[in-house]
Amino acid sequence: MANTTCYHCGDECGNGTVHYDEKDFCCNGCKTVYEIFTSNGLSAYYEIEAKAGTTPNEITKKYDFLDNQEIVGQLVEFNEEGVQVVNLGIPTIHCSSCIWVLENLNRLHKSITASQVDFPKKTIRVTYRTADFSLKTLVLLLGSIGYEPYISLEEYNKKSHRVDRSLIYKLGVAGFAFGNVMLLSFPEYFEVEEFWLDQYKPVFRWLMFAFSLPVVFYAGQDYFTAAYKGLRTKLLNIDVPIALGILALFIRSTVDIIFDLGSGFFDSLTGLVFFLLLGKFFQQKTYAYLSFERDYKSYFPMAVTRLMQDGKEENVQVYKVDVGDRILIRSHEIIPVDCVLIKGAAQIDYSFVTGESDAVHKQSGDKLFAGGRQMAGILEVEVLKSVSQSYLTQLWGNSVFSKDRASQFQTLTDSIGKRFTAAVLTIALLATVFWLVYRPGMALNVFTSVLIIACPCAIALAAPFTLGNMLRIFGKHKFYLKNASVIERLAKIDMAIFDKTGTLTTNKKDTILYEGVELTQEETALLKTTLRASNHPLSRSLYDILKSNAIMTLDEFQEHTGKGLEGRAKEHSIKVGSAIYVGKEPSIHVADTSVYVRADEDIKGRFVFKNTYREGIDRVFETLGQHLELGILSGDNDGERHQLQELLPQKTQMLFNQKPEDKLEYIKGLQEGHNVLMVGDGLNDAGALAQSNVGIAISENINVFSPACDGILDASRMSLLPKFIHLSQKSIRVIKMSFLLSLCYNVVGVYFAVTGQLQPVIAAILMPLSSISIVVFTTVATNFLGNGLKNPKS
Repeated sequence: MANTTCYHCGDECGNGTVHYDEKDFCCNGCKTVYEIFTSNGLSAYYEIEAKAGTTPNEITKKYDFLDNQEIVGQLVEFNEEGVQVVNLGIPTIHCSSCIWVLENLNRLHKSITASQVDFPKKTIRVTYRTADFSLKTLVLLLGSIGYEPYISLEEYNKKSHRVDRSLIYKLGVAGFAFGNVMLLSFPEYFEVEEFWLDQYKPVFRWLMFAFSLPVVFYAGQDYFTAAYKGLRTKLLNIDVPIALGILALFIRSTVDIIFDLGSGFFDSLTGLVFFLLLGKFFQQKTYAYLSFERDYKSYFPMAVTRLMQDGKEENVQVYKVDVGDRILIRSHEIIPVDCVLIKGAAQIDYSFVTGESDAVHKQSGDKLFAGGRQMAGILEVEVLKSVSQSYLTQLWGNSVFSKDRASQFQTLTDSIGKRFTAAVLTIALLATVFWLVYRPGMALNVFTSVLIIACPCAIALAAPFTLGNMLRIFGKHKFYLKNASVIERLAKIDMAIFDKTGTLTTNKKDTILYEGVELTQEETALLKTTLRASNHPLSRSLYDILKSNAIMTLDEFQEHTGKGLEGRAKEHSIKVGSAIYVGKEPSIHVADTSVYVRADEDIKGRFVFKNTYREGIDRVFETLGQHLELGILSGDNDGERHQLQELLPQKTQMLFNQKPEDKLEYIKGLQEGHNVLMVGDGLNDAGALAQSNVGIAISENINVFSPACDGILDASRMSLLPKFIHLSQKSIRVIKMSFLLSLCYNVVGVYFAVTGQLQPVIAAILMPLSSISIVVFTTVATNFLGNGLKNPKS
């Protein structure tokens, strides 16, 4: 009787076959997982990847330690108001089916709100409600479907993670085998005869065969896996020709030694895999270097206001905050560290962490978690844990508020890689057919030579190294992008829309005049305290010019985006904002940027702002106007329309009195025919920044961080914006030139391969050289382009 394989995991069932639903399972565990998936609408798991499952283990008592809430507190990243977030290692993640089912855990239990897999790290980040669910329940659920987490309290206490050394092991195996095969090939190279010919030739050849086995089936297995998955999903990825080349070399060489036709090409085979893995290792190390450099040179320029012992305030970079420091958290600021609330009424929005937008109310003495945003009023907190820049970077890239635009955007490598692979396979097959007709003995040699010489490694390396190095260069000049795909999208924009206040204007040089009834000392103190809690550019400007007064504690604070602020202390209140917000009829003749003040029931007067535009902004518009359509979206009145018309190119559309929702809808309308860049200050423009194809926040007061944007540009580098856009376009040209260089190499190499003049051993040597040349070219080219960025005058 033929052995049957398990429908779930693919193992042989043997004598203990379990029959269920007209399918065979190797054990009751696999059958149970199948029942779980099918009853919860997850049967597509088997359509994505047949026999992709792993057999569940019995783990009921293994995780009883998770009943201890102190231990759970060490493991979870976030624990607040009935919501926990945990990051777990899942060693058994191995294919697209695993990713799909793990990111659909919410179908298995209603308490799970989100789950996100990091496939390279084999981890899953799960957000769940704790009302009728717990970390232990989650772990048991994962174990029951064959994805038992790896939990080590020692590792969590040390805040370290296991390092995946599989690439190093594979590289070591390939290098060891390559060296020995080359040594065993010397008699063949030098055509040694006499005693070697009869006594040792078969032994040496079979030894080379033995050394090649771990190289093909262990060191090179990733290429076969990636090619198989690509073909299953009807995609010709760049791993297909690599896998075919390795397989063809191995089969051809094995046939040669079995039938004593020659020594085969085991030296080429082991050398090919070794150099491929060496290139991958070099790329991995380079990425780690770039990531390190971005993290520790402030990947984004976030800072906090630290309170000194003498009562003064100072702005410091966020990673300089130490345990025990007291810091201020203003309205709409992100809490950068785990801390305890000392003063103020906290209304914390944790949507950046959990996706839940309902504000959580906290009182003095309560713990606040990093990643929350204070929605109303100013807080004084004491730091419990020092900040991790990498954690803040993780918040910025959280899928909770990421858009589909990045995943839907087809990269240059994807589009060219498909055509390249199809072309290589076509040439290899046509050349093989030709030689089968005219000289059959050359066919396999030609086929393997074409596949190796046309190896797409160079194409695979061009974009990552170009864009990765450009990210580093941009960061060096205080332009911080979320990821490399932003550069490709930035290169495609054809329209740029700017906010005015806080973006085109600077609050450091504003001239502010007061018109109206003079404020009393109590009213001035209440006004300054209210302004102290806001991060709006006009609020910060007003706060800076008001004379020093005693800071009081507000009983109530509200900030209405795009309208104004209200503060209340004891029996007195103050409102500051637009004329309509404070209850004054706006005059049609007033065209200045004004902020009105209402104390209790009396409208006292207004502060008139004479905006100062950033230095060099006219040159920015002049340069951008040569290639892009420009527009202005402002929440202020049109009092400075005439001044803007002098700065902007003709026919630039300007819209004033725009609410945040108006800006978002306007950007959405433009996107029907344009790729839109939105440049704002990250406060009232969050919706428009998120909606645009690329959103850039101008940061002058660097303690404001908006995850809605794709990049943060330091205000002092605003004049470099046209150069950044131009460099993004140049980066794409560098990638295309790299592809062209690779194509030239391939055309020459393929000619010799197709005509049968190129031996596989030569191809295996030339292939890594092409990859190295591409890496050198992209690095030199991007560094040369980066030299064009000169620091503006401060």
